[in-house]
Amino acid sequence: MSDSPTASPEHRRPGPVLLVSLTLAVAIAVWGTAAGDSLSRVGSAALDGITRSFGWAYLLVSLGFLIFLVFLACSRYGRLRLGRDDERPAFRRLTWYAMILSAVMGIGLISYGVAEPISHLAEPPHGMAAPMTPAAAVTAMQFSFFDWGLHAWGIFAVVGLAMSWSMFRRGRPGLVSALFRPLLGKRTEGPVGGAIDVFAVLATLFGTTTSLGLGAMQINGGFTALFGLPDSPPVQFAIIGVITLLFTASALTGVARGIRFLSETSMGLGALLFVFVLVVGPTLYLVDLYVQTIGRYVSELVSASLITPASGDLDFMQSWTYFMLAWWLSWAAFVGVFLARISRGRTIREFVTGVLVVPSAVFSIWFTAFGGTAIHSDLAGSTRIAVAAAADENSAFFATLQSLPLPTLTSIVTIVLVVLFFVSGADANTFVLGMLTSRGSEQPPQWILALWGVVTGAAAIALLAAGGLESLQQMVIVTSAPFLLILIGVAIGFWKDLRTEFVPHDTPLIEGAVTSTAAHSTVAQPASANSVGSSDSERLDGPVSASLPAEPRN
Repeated sequence: MSDSPTASPEHRRPGPVLLVSLTLAVAIAVWGTAAGDSLSRVGSAALDGITRSFGWAYLLVSLGFLIFLVFLACSRYGRLRLGRDDERPAFRRLTWYAMILSAVMGIGLISYGVAEPISHLAEPPHGMAAPMTPAAAVTAMQFSFFDWGLHAWGIFAVVGLAMSWSMFRRGRPGLVSALFRPLLGKRTEGPVGGAIDVFAVLATLFGTTTSLGLGAMQINGGFTALFGLPDSPPVQFAIIGVITLLFTASALTGVARGIRFLSETSMGLGALLFVFVLVVGPTLYLVDLYVQTIGRYVSELVSASLITPASGDLDFMQSWTYFMLAWWLSWAAFVGVFLARISRGRTIREFVTGVLVVPSAVFSIWFTAFGGTAIHSDLAGSTRIAVAAAADENSAFFATLQSLPLPTLTSIVTIVLVVLFFVSGADANTFVLGMLTSRGSEQPPQWILALWGVVTGAAAIALLAAGGLESLQQMVIVTSAPFLLILIGVAIGFWKDLRTEFVPHDTPLIEGAVTSTAAHSTVAQPASANSVGSSDSERLDGPVSASLPAEPRN
């Protein structure tokens, strides 16, 4: 068993992973700034090669992860706890669900909540329906659910489950390389492990820069709709600069109350906006659309998971399916650490059920409310939101709000939401980057946090300058390709590690029952007040926790 990570100077001192990953990240940022056209051409060529030759791997791996997770939840291993056998969760179930929902995707709810369904309405995926028809509406929602549902959370769940098991059951440091200990042994502490962590850092970084770029374009779109501000790169660069300062300062200060306020406020505003649209929008149509889409989504889940561009629609796959799967892969390390830290004491079965089902259901309802409202309005002929989205995807959400009462107020709320989503999430991502580049320390030096904050903002500006949304999509897919192989290794290593755990066949199926495996399992014990095995009040004291308060155990 490897040593538990502590806040000792040795662990806080940055290792070679920082130097290598930082050099590569800065080189790409400088390349995009100095020769954006060149970076765009290279990225386009790499994107085309990866998706044409290996795009199927994204589909098979994400579907395979779902099958793996369902198997674990239904097997006797589902009874095992992520921690000691007698340990119980630190958070009530509803609080845990809320924290899961606050982990990722906040920006995407606004950026794609209308843009994706309405785009699919105008151009149905794979020619599965006639454009701008009721049949196209169901297909549009089905593929929106596909991009934001079980496949995305399956990727997060595999990494989060493996990370939680590694940290709290085996006492290993919170590094992606540590998840390969069952496969590679001591080699995870050498160059091989360092290379794995470098890939994790780069994937996480460019997943964050993509979100930052999308957020900047969305805020710019809101300013254009409200105040007539130009929708232009200089404005977006300025927005990125301000947002970068905010989330970097948040990561540096780690003021729990402030970040908790941001998280709770964003969730509250989002809920109010959702209820408003549901009430003043076409409520009955939305209910009918949701029921029909859920039926199609569930019944065709496997077949939709295996659609490849053999029919010639590679452009669609690159713009939507492959991009989305690659984006979730790039967020896997960050979300994995987050989910691990909030799920200690849960059983594997409870973890899989909570992480897969709850957020998938919430996101599908959100997309139905906003995307369905836009679809209903366009099909009725009262708006042209699809035309607006084709011209500028970032205008779609605000165009939908314009078709409802109180458009100015709801547009302002939406802009505030985008900012809050980012500041309350990007600081956690910055913290994880600092952790991954300081030997897994849960207290990375502040200068490393500040450094990654600046690099994240600079990389987002560089990619926007190199080609806007297209460059962001290219970089996510290209950097996620090697990380796809790493995640396959994570799943295999976790399964190998899990099989060494003795689980009696007669172990009670009741979630609250304590298993009798203590004498047979290797369980991590607290190393210090600052270790991953520390008390509940200290376990989530950094920005990586999204700074939601710990509550008494169940």
